[in-house]
Amino acid sequence: MARQFTDSKIVIASHNAGKVSEIDDLLEPLGVSVISAGDAGLPEPEETGKTFIENAELKAKAAASVSGLPALADDSGLSVSALGGAPGIYSARWAGENKDFESAMKRVADALLMSGQYDKTAHFHCALSLCWPDGACETFEGVLAGKLIWPAKGDRGFGYDPMFVPNGYTQSFGEMDPAKKHAMSHRSIAFQKLLSTCFQK
Repeated sequence: MARQFTDSKIVIASHNAGKVSEIDDLLEPLGVSVISAGDAGLPEPEETGKTFIENAELKAKAAASVSGLPALADDSGLSVSALGGAPGIYSARWAGENKDFESAMKRVADALLMSGQYDKTAHFHCALSLCWPDGACETFEGVLAGKLIWPAKGDRGFGYDPMFVPNGYTQSFGEMDPAKKHAMSHRSIAFQKLLSTCFQK
């Protein structure tokens, strides 16, 4: 049986303000006190995993070990079909040290153009890992399919949101109301699995 979350406080193992805000919104109804790794002054571990799951668990275990509190980490990214799944786990690294996602989106668009393919299908992938200081972890995944647009549209969201349109919609995540995006996102899909498994109070 999956381990249950029984604490009142949790560390979000991320220094990405957009990601922290999104996870904080998802946790708010649970009445759990949230601390971000950045606010707690926790170091960012090197992401040496080969998969989203490996990186999520690596980050959550590191934050839980240092803080002495349960930690929730997300590893997520954009996988583009015509690029063989790239940028994938390297999505943040494509934005460089300055986290310049305008450049990262242009890099994706340029790579698609260079590929000579017309396939604009892509998906966002999220691995969400909840780990405790004793090393125990529960990890869940969420995937949301869509297509890419260029030029990008909208200034909401973060990362690659302005160039991603989920299947069945005409607006990019960068144009969409944040509450609407949160309700359907890859992160929300993974979070709902986490909620139904580890928060069965």
